[in-house]
Amino acid sequence: MQLLELYRTTDPLTTALWVAGGLALLCWVLSLITKEYSWVDRLWSITPALFSVHFAGYVGFDDPRLNLMAALTVLWGVRLTYNFARKGGYKPGGEDYRWEEIQGKIGPFWFQVLNATFLAPFQNYLLLLIVVPSYAAYRFMGTPLNALDYAAAVAFVVFFIGETVADEQQWKFQTAKYAAIARGETPDADFITTGLFRYSRHPNFFCEQAMWWTYYVFSIAAGAGWFNWTITGAVLLTLLFQASTGLTEKLSARKYPAYADYQRTTSRLMPWFPS
Repeated sequence: MQLLELYRTTDPLTTALWVAGGLALLCWVLSLITKEYSWVDRLWSITPALFSVHFAGYVGFDDPRLNLMAALTVLWGVRLTYNFARKGGYKPGGEDYRWEEIQGKIGPFWFQVLNATFLAPFQNYLLLLIVVPSYAAYRFMGTPLNALDYAAAVAFVVFFIGETVADEQQWKFQTAKYAAIARGETPDADFITTGLFRYSRHPNFFCEQAMWWTYYVFSIAAGAGWFNWTITGAVLLTLLFQASTGLTEKLSARKYPAYADYQRTTSRLMPWFPS
């Protein structure tokens, strides 16, 4: 009862900050024990949904906007968790291949510094920051749903569908590719260039970022102003994707000589007609 009372009397953002800090510590400790550094990746699709439900639940699920935002993040989280699980992300050794590349470049010592500052703490707090527009909606609770809310919800669903389609196309391509290799055959292509990947080299990355920019629009609809501090999450997520996409591109170009031609003809992120 005392814990429940403490929860009810503590600002919901303060509670969320403590939880994010605890998860950061947990991920860091687990990385030291297991020598795997993708623990935040395993939380990536889970904690944002939990945080958004936390903000909605703090007021007893009595606010339509907070409920809508929570429902959208849960929808996003369930789908992304499924996609990550079927790729083996939750299995032992299911680590992001890029961490090994970075560790080889900067060395064990500096990689542990990166782990203690960026991989565990920064990324866990980022997963909270992308949903803090819910906190803005909480602060302006009672503002009726309006046209901007509906536009943001529709846009979120459109980008959600786009990411789902892109991930499914990539999954089918990769499955067929490795099945051909297992049979001793040469795959028709080393990387996918069809479907949505004809218009963007990373349509799923584009849609992922776009969803969280539309999520920020809910804070504007609630009355927080067109430019408010909860934009921080979307900005930092975009910067992170720019860096991670650059590394992914570098590794793909090194592995597949034909990737350079794909880069010349196809937009990197924003879908556009191939040249």
